[in-house]
Amino acid sequence: MGNNSSVHLSVLFVSLLLALLSLFVLPVYSTSRRALLHHQTTAKKTGFRVTLHHVDHGKNLTKLERLQRGIKRGSHRLQRLNAMVLAANSDSSSSSSVFESPIRAGNGEFLMQLSIGTPPNAYSAIMDTGSDLIWTQCLPCETCFDQPTPIFDPRNSSSFSKLSCSSQLCEALPQSTCSDSCEYFYGYGDYSSTQGVLASETFSFGDGDEKVSVNGIGFGCGGDNEGDGFSQGSGLVGLGRGPLSLVSQLKEPKFSYCLTAMDDTKTSSLLVGPLASVNTTHSGAKVTTPLIENPSQPSFYYLSLEGISVGGSLLPIEKDTFALKKDGSGGLIIDSGTTITYLEKKAFDIVKEEFTSQINLPVDKSGSQGLDLCFNLPKYSTSVEVPKLSFHFKNDAVLELPPENYILSDRTLGVLCLAMGSSSGMSIFGNIQQQNFLVVHDLSEGTMSFVPTQCNQL
Repeated sequence: MGNNSSVHLSVLFVSLLLALLSLFVLPVYSTSRRALLHHQTTAKKTGFRVTLHHVDHGKNLTKLERLQRGIKRGSHRLQRLNAMVLAANSDSSSSSSVFESPIRAGNGEFLMQLSIGTPPNAYSAIMDTGSDLIWTQCLPCETCFDQPTPIFDPRNSSSFSKLSCSSQLCEALPQSTCSDSCEYFYGYGDYSSTQGVLASETFSFGDGDEKVSVNGIGFGCGGDNEGDGFSQGSGLVGLGRGPLSLVSQLKEPKFSYCLTAMDDTKTSSLLVGPLASVNTTHSGAKVTTPLIENPSQPSFYYLSLEGISVGGSLLPIEKDTFALKKDGSGGLIIDSGTTITYLEKKAFDIVKEEFTSQINLPVDKSGSQGLDLCFNLPKYSTSVEVPKLSFHFKNDAVLELPPENYILSDRTLGVLCLAMGSSSGMSIFGNIQQQNFLVVHDLSEGTMSFVPTQCNQL
């Protein structure tokens, strides 16, 4: 009887001890677990918001100077985007066995704030709707460019793991090699490149209570990165339509961004998941048009532009001017990484002629502003009336732009300019024209919507 009592007392003592220990240990585990579950649940139910900064944010520049800097970057990007299409066309028509790395546009106009690893390391990356791969520079670095935040060291992260060569994401790479893991190479049109291992990591998005962490995001961990095309950030986040992009990996069929005016001191926003449709149900001014697919450039967001109006008059632009051709050339893409809108030259010449005839000001022929069409402002004029500009997309979707989205004036220099240019081949709907619209990409419906929004109040 005594022995049994001793056994019972021992068991009771151990049980009490374990119960006491659980008061200290289990809350730590369960809090961490609840936090992770909360992050994942939040991401699915409401989505998340990411802060965007323009690459010239915080610099002491006039609006015209910002535009001119953007035009320089944008003209290079336009050349690279056209080079991508030409390269795809030549690859499909060539019987040569020589393999060349695909060209990517690279660069961009907006930086998104995010964190990588466990514990999380905050950094900024270029947001690019024209490409897919997510990547950042990693230690140890064979060749790395200067970046504004410390280079990510995967050896200090408990959630880092290399992806195998048989993984779906590795097979989705346009070019890869295999050693003990999947190795990638991405080349960009300005001769910048990133090379390293394809890996899996935890990424965190948003701030404070709205912060969301997502496990198992595939990304390029670049140990050999060359060129100066990305020095304003610490890598790139692709938001294209391909399997490697952030939105594809998150399996979120909807995202949007809202870009503040170029000279606004407030930040812009990227919204992913259900949150992407914030306020779209409260506005009757929403304009929706179908997304077009281009098999030779599956990552791009193509829109079917059918006409342009200036001052209420539909311009005599041939109907097939902006059509996507069978060989994958032509068409119009919407791009957050290009500053101004570039129209196929025949169409732009008509737009330019119409603005010249409707704006009663002398044309500035100096070309000193870097834009195709500028006017000389009268010295003592307080305001100038400009004609309305509307883009006619498929399904009778007419997008009327506010004047600040296509006209820029500088009283000091005495000029008023049209913030558009001409291109040969592909046309691009740029981010100046998108400012203060919530631009909603709905991949499940295959549509894009524009909702007039004060983006600095979103």
